[in-house]
Amino acid sequence: MIRQFELVERVKSYDPGADEDALNRAYVFAMKAHGSQTRASGDPYFSHPLEVAGILTEYKVDFASIITALLHDTIEDTETTLKEIEKHFGKEVALLVDGVTKLTRIEFQSDQAKQAENFRKFVLAMSEDIRVLLVKLADRLHNMRTLHYIDDPEKRRRIAMETMDIYAPLSERIGIQGMKSELEDLAFQELNPEARKSILKRLEFLRQKGGDIVPRIIKELEKTLADNGIKASISGREKTPYSVWDKMQHKDVGFEQLSDIMAFRVVVDTVEDCYRALGVAHGAYPVVPDRFKDYISTPKPNGYRSLHTGVFGPERQRIEMQIRTAEMHDVADHGLAAHWNYKQGTVETEGLQYRWLRELLDIIEHAAGPEEFLEHTKLEMFKDQVFCFTPRGDLINLPRGATPVDFAYAVHSEVGDHCVGAKINGRMMPLRSELRNGDQVEIVTSKAQTPSPTWERFVVTGKARARVRRFVRLQERDEYVKLGRAMLDRAFHAEGYEISNKALREVLKVFNHTKVDDLCADVGAGHHTGREVVEAVFPGTRDKADNDKVVPLARARGKQGKDDGQGGVSIKGLIPGMAVHFADCCHPLPGDRIVGIVTTGEGVTIHTIDCETLEEFVDAPERWLDVSWDVGNKAPDIHVGRVHLTVLNVPGSLGELSTVIARNDGNISNLKITGRSPQFFDMLIDIEVRDVKHLTNVIAALRANPAINSVERARG
Repeated sequence: MIRQFELVERVKSYDPGADEDALNRAYVFAMKAHGSQTRASGDPYFSHPLEVAGILTEYKVDFASIITALLHDTIEDTETTLKEIEKHFGKEVALLVDGVTKLTRIEFQSDQAKQAENFRKFVLAMSEDIRVLLVKLADRLHNMRTLHYIDDPEKRRRIAMETMDIYAPLSERIGIQGMKSELEDLAFQELNPEARKSILKRLEFLRQKGGDIVPRIIKELEKTLADNGIKASISGREKTPYSVWDKMQHKDVGFEQLSDIMAFRVVVDTVEDCYRALGVAHGAYPVVPDRFKDYISTPKPNGYRSLHTGVFGPERQRIEMQIRTAEMHDVADHGLAAHWNYKQGTVETEGLQYRWLRELLDIIEHAAGPEEFLEHTKLEMFKDQVFCFTPRGDLINLPRGATPVDFAYAVHSEVGDHCVGAKINGRMMPLRSELRNGDQVEIVTSKAQTPSPTWERFVVTGKARARVRRFVRLQERDEYVKLGRAMLDRAFHAEGYEISNKALREVLKVFNHTKVDDLCADVGAGHHTGREVVEAVFPGTRDKADNDKVVPLARARGKQGKDDGQGGVSIKGLIPGMAVHFADCCHPLPGDRIVGIVTTGEGVTIHTIDCETLEEFVDAPERWLDVSWDVGNKAPDIHVGRVHLTVLNVPGSLGELSTVIARNDGNISNLKITGRSPQFFDMLIDIEVRDVKHLTNVIAALRANPAINSVERARG
């Protein structure tokens, strides 16, 4: 264990103005509070907060954070109260201890819903003061170092999974690379010990084979740079087993193909020297293709800056060189902690560090629920980055695979909402185009534009997906409100009554609502019928046929006569007399595998078996009907298949489109343009066809036409 005077000396070495008396009092206070408590290892419990404080001194954090580390478990595990902490150590420390305590109480259970809700609370707690996260990360690091003392293998695995999924990415986000690497490797040791052991053996073999190769490479690199007038401090390091494993998995390559198992950090005096050293290295040694990255001109989101290059260096070894200044090196090691400012006891960090946290808070605001937030957050946190530029030269960091729509939302939410087109490197491109490193992107906007539901299929950032889903939810709700109001109006008039908001307000409590619009939306969505609301407003209304029942599909389309079971296509497995309609989300056709979903007051909705909407009914098996197509001998019914097309914006394209469909015995029943640019039209087309085979033939004919850029069957 670190002794009391050693801890104080460590803090004073980098923060001479630290309150030595407060540090000593915190040490004694925590030791007395934990008393005779012990850990799973058998060590005194106080050794844990002391080690956490020791880890934080390596990152030179302010003394308030060190005191917080010493006290972080006192409220949770002893009889100490928050008032006592505030009384003895002040409000700032009390708030920090309270924040860490809240994070400690959040258990990331395997249950998806609970994990999602707890992660939402976690983000909100750490957003109040980022130092809370630093203490929690140090706490997790020490717990991972002692994980092997826990007897329960399932508990060890759960903690390791949490570390890999949550804490290691957060360490990277605030730029503490050393902590991130150690957390990943400790978790890897628990989750995949065999793979780790195999990689360690390979690394050991390389070390034995090469002998003292690292010192020899360093010596030659120093001489090469010195001969060109560049003074540099060079150190070599070996990648961690997890880092090697991750590269092998991510790039799908073998151990021998990795060029950066050995990495050499070249620290020079100035930024100019960084680029000079790079030129010398490239002049002296063959370059490994596609291994150069300039993180000085385009820093990573966590503030990391450096030049990376791969070369066949001294002794023909494939090595990675990381060239940076001393200041960049400090940020690379300590991340956000390297930006602490101790003047007048305040803590300041660069704005870049907080952007990702603000984006997480923005996602919380727009996500429908905790599970959606967790999904979007993982998109935001765990992907490789591409760097793109606005026309003014501003840098935008995006996950790999991002599109112009993601770029637009990264610039500003309003830009994303009104995006109608994009120029990539001066050329108009479809909004679903994948962006690459260095692309210059100009977003074309229109006040009349609103987010398109189809964007959700190709956006990759959590912010973009949350905004699109929110707009679709609000749009759907508006439609449900209008539909529900019309259904209620019809139901009231059928009974000879006039509908009024006053009458509806009287029964809001009956249906567990507080607003009339909420009740109308519920009716429009099919959760209640207009008849039920009339009965609630006027109890004892005479019983008669429900006026809200959906008209059977055959009559609604006006294409067929009454379905008496003798037509060309009907559905097997239905209850006689039940109203039927086909889902607009998947447009099932004869030949698709189908299932029926029963809705009170509406009848049965037919979906394809792979329709995403069915996930909403997983917990209601009583509503599912096992149905199938019943193909008779008479002329087949007409059904609607929906396709999504991208058509060239040239004269005659729409004529070509309609001609191809007509030649293949299809008929356009509806057409909606969902996006347009000077070069392309995106559109949804409803085509009347006989069955799946018929629609497939139409799609094949469309794909063969040069005026059609792409075509696929629409889902959702």
